[in-house]
Amino acid sequence: VQLQASGGGLVQPGGSLRLSCRASGRTFSSDFMGWFRQVPGKEREFVAAMAWSERSTYYEDSVKGRFFISRNDAKTYTYLQMNNLKDEDTAVYYCAAARGRISDSQSVNYWGQGTLVTVSS
Repeated sequence: VQLQASGGGLVQPGGSLRLSCRASGRTFSSDFMGWFRQVPGKEREFVAAMAWSERSTYYEDSVKGRFFISRNDAKTYTYLQMNNLKDEDTAVYYCAAARGRISDSQSVNYWGQGTLVTVSS
């Protein structure tokens, strides 16, 4: 499975961004898709994930109600809509795929490259 993330950039606090992750290759081997983020000096942390087929979703507490994960019908793209962004959301965001439920970075089988999100006035 190959993952290609895009959509990062500079946004002011309170603004919105949508990240995209294009999946290709043996995507049928992955049952879950998700997003993580990482800041320098800290571990990569879980942000959001969804079950690929049933579209059930779950989120890290600090982003609940602000971030929304979704996919297209063809299962070729996963999106992360980020609203009401805060300074502390600044990080490199990574898309991820896994054969089982995504819970932490150890549960991920495939990683995309990161895309930088900077929230600053």
